[in-house]
This record gives sequence, C-alpha cells and structure tokens, in this order.
Amino acid sequence: MTYVVTENCIKCKYMDCVEVCPVDCFYEGENMLVIHPDECIDCGVCEPECPAEAIRPDTEPGLESWLKLNADYAKSWPNLTRKKEQPADAKEWDGKPGKLQLFSPNPGGGD
Repeated sequence: MTYVVTENCIKCKYMDCVEVCPVDCFYEGENMLVIHPDECIDCGVCEPECPAEAIRPDTEPGLESWLKLNADYAKSWPNLTRKKEQPADAKEWDGKPGKLQLFSPNPGGGD
C-alpha cells in the first residue's frame, strides 16, 4: 500500500502534508503535489494533515489512475521537503469537482 494525492489537491496545494512526511516523498508540480509510491513508507501521517482531504490510501477503489499520475510525475518534478505558502485562492478551489482538466504537468519550484 501507498498513499496517493488525488484531484482535490489541484489548485489547492496546501502543503501541510509535506511538513509531517518522515521520508520526504512529496514532489511539487505547478498546481498540485504528488507522492512517490516507491518512497512512501505507508505511515499515513500525511492523510489527516491534508485540509482538502486529497490524500487517500491506494487500497481505495478507483484510484489506479491517480497512483499512475503520482508515480509518473514524481519522477520528473522536484522534491519538496518543507511547507510553502498555499495559493492565495486555495480555499476557493477546495472541493470543486472537475479539476482534473486544470491539472498542469509543469513542475513546481521544489525546495
């Protein structure tokens, strides 16, 4: 099992999860984070820290495409080990459906 970042992170990107991760397995895209599934130790401390409830265990049904997206982008996006400022409009995007169409494949700044 591993944890995956899902659609609700897009344009929210709160980053509370990054602070508690003991193995620094978060990677930063332009408008969301991903978890590297090979680095995640399945401790689960990140899941309750996400205000957007965007982190889920990969054992939940229907998350296969999100596991693939996390794995693919963790290979090319920069590592993020510290919390940064969330986007100014994060709360406006939290919970909005259909955000996958807004996903950006561009990398974020990382550390």
